[in-house]
Parts: sequence; structure tokens; C-alpha cells
Amino acid sequence: MRNARRRPLLVAIVGGSGAGKSWLAERLHEALGAKATRFSLDDFYRDRSNLALARRDRLNFDHPRSIAWSEVEAVLRQLRSGRPARLPGYDFVSHCRLPKTTLIRPTPVILVDGLWLFRRPSLRRLFHLRVFLDCPRRIRMERRLARDVETRGLSREANKKIFLTMVEPMHKKYVAPQRRWADVVLGASWGEGDIERLSCLIKASACPPHLNL
Repeated sequence: MRNARRRPLLVAIVGGSGAGKSWLAERLHEALGAKATRFSLDDFYRDRSNLALARRDRLNFDHPRSIAWSEVEAVLRQLRSGRPARLPGYDFVSHCRLPKTTLIRPTPVILVDGLWLFRRPSLRRLFHLRVFLDCPRRIRMERRLARDVETRGLSREANKKIFLTMVEPMHKKYVAPQRRWADVVLGASWGEGDIERLSCLIKASACPPHLNL
């Protein structure tokens, strides 16, 4: 049984842009404490430093091809087997990889949030628990606009155009269909009670006696 003690439970949190994935992951991390580690699929956007900045700004970053999938799978497999892994860093302003990587060590629970974690069967099978946030378009759009106006310097009008012409069409095509692969689906009205129930479920799933969650 000692060989099994370092095999973490991998939890995926998927939903559209603005659905609350990072917020839920953060709250679960707080509930689980030091026994959990979290990171985002956003860390694995492809480096675009070979393109002029004007060209980078026109890319569709809401398409799954924006992600370096082989790197994602390699990191997840390393962590799942109980080995440490290095996470890349990404700058959303320049659309380039950062030179510094981050070493993460496996903990009893690994929380990962992202837009498309369920799409690829080989990736989907690595997660022990899959959570999908089913959030209405209106709420997702308002949250996205508020975030991007504050952090990325675009006007509300420009952000709304991007949402309607890129984000939402890609959501319908690539994000929303993943709902069918979820073990847990949370609607727009989820709250503290759902966070508590979900953290209890994770603890129960990752709680052989030696883990002491």
C-alpha cells in the first residue's frame, strides 16, 4: 500500500470563459488546504513570440489549437504518477511564454481548471473527478468584460465584439459539448453549499487512511 500513497487525485474544472472556473478552483484549494495544489490550462498557451504583436492580437485564443496539448498531458501524467513537474508561464498581454517555469510537486489532490480539459479522450481519462460549470451566456459575458477591461486594457466595446464573434461561437462548438463527460455539473446558482459538498466529495475520493485529508 505504501506505493499508492503518492498517487494524487486529479480534479478537472471545466466551463466557458467567465463561468467561474478559477474562482471555484481557488475556493476548493482553500477548503482542502496544503493537501491540494492547483494550476490552469491557461499556463499552456502556445508561445507566439515568432509573430509580430499586431498578428498575435488577431489570433483566436478561444480555439483548442491555442494550447500545447502534448505538454499538458506530459505534466498531468508526471503528477498522476507521483512525480514533480514543471509548469510553463504565460503572459496574456504579449501572448508569449515567460522564461521562468514553476516546479510543482504532487499533493494528494491536484486541481486543474481550463476550457477544454474533457475534449481529448487521452487527457479526459487522466482525471478522477470531472466538474463542469454550466453558466448562462449573459453572466459569462459580463464577467469576461469586467475582467478584460480591467486587466488587458481593451475597451468594453472591443471586448464585447471579441466575445460575440470569437468567444461565444467557440464556446458553443468546443466548450459546451463537454458537459456530457462531467461527473458533476454545477449551474449558475451554485454557492457555498456546493463548494462544501464538492470538497467533501473530493476528500472522500482521495482519503485512504494514509492521506489524512
